[in-house]
Order: sequence, then C-alpha cells, then structure tokens
Amino acid sequence: MIRKASIRDVRAIQRLVNSYASMGEMLPRSLNEIYERVREFTVWEEGEEVVGVCSLAVYWEDLAEIRSLAVHRDFNGKGIGKALTRACLEEAAALGIARVFALTYKPEFFTKLRFRVVDKMDLPQKIWKDCLKCSKFTDCDEVAVLLETGAVPPAPPPPSLTLIRP
Repeated sequence: MIRKASIRDVRAIQRLVNSYASMGEMLPRSLNEIYERVREFTVWEEGEEVVGVCSLAVYWEDLAEIRSLAVHRDFNGKGIGKALTRACLEEAAALGIARVFALTYKPEFFTKLRFRVVDKMDLPQKIWKDCLKCSKFTDCDEVAVLLETGAVPPAPPPPSLTLIRP
C-alpha cells in the first residue's frame, strides 16, 4: 500500500535510507532531517512494515527533486520503486511543478520512467545544498536525470492594486 508518511514512519525511513547510504549509494539522513521533511515522503507498506520510501522535495515553482528513493532489498524487483516514483510525480504534477529531477547512480531506472539524462550543470545551483554533506562532493559521479511533467506552473498573482486618493 502506498501512502504519505507519518511521524510513526520516521525511524523506518531512516533505516531504509541509511542502509543504502552506508554503501555510498545515497546521502544519509538524520532523524532530525526526516522529522523536518516527513511531509515530503511517500512510503510503501507491506503489512505493518515500511519497505519502500521516496521523497519529493520542492525547490521552486517549477522544479522539484525525487530524493531518498529506497526499497528494502527483500522487496527489490517488485515494482515498488517505480510505484513510489510515479506517486511522487503525480504529486508534483498536482502541485503544478513542470520539471522533476533526480541525482542517481541508476539512470536506467529513471529513463524507463521517461526521464532523460541531463548535464548537472544545467540545473540551478540551489540543488547542491545537500551535496555539501557528501564525501564525493568534489568528485561527484551521480547522473542527473530530468522529467518534464507537462504540468503548468500556477500563474503569478495579479499585481496588487493601490488606491490613490486625490
């Protein structure tokens, strides 16, 4: 079952993400980081156990990132990662976010979902804020992928009207 994460999922999210981080496949996340961003996470639950997680981090009105995508090794190959990614993409489209990117060691996973490989330098610098914590920061070997969702960002609000009195 896919659902939005809740506070009771935070420790399970951290265990899953950090199991991959310990092998250098993604950035580790502290409990504090996950508590602060719990609303960004979508989880896959089997029985009472969280076996998959994915996060959608919004950067700007037209840009978001798929982050912390992790599936328990016993559940790999069952379509859980794909379903979690699609759920986050649906959320991005519903928010009106036109572009979603990911930094990954598995670009083929994302290209099967219609993402295309792009040059990391074409993405805004603000996406690198988490990269500063990475031991590979100066020699990053992740691949950037990007998907155009087809969503139209919301129109800017009309300029405020000010009444001028004579």
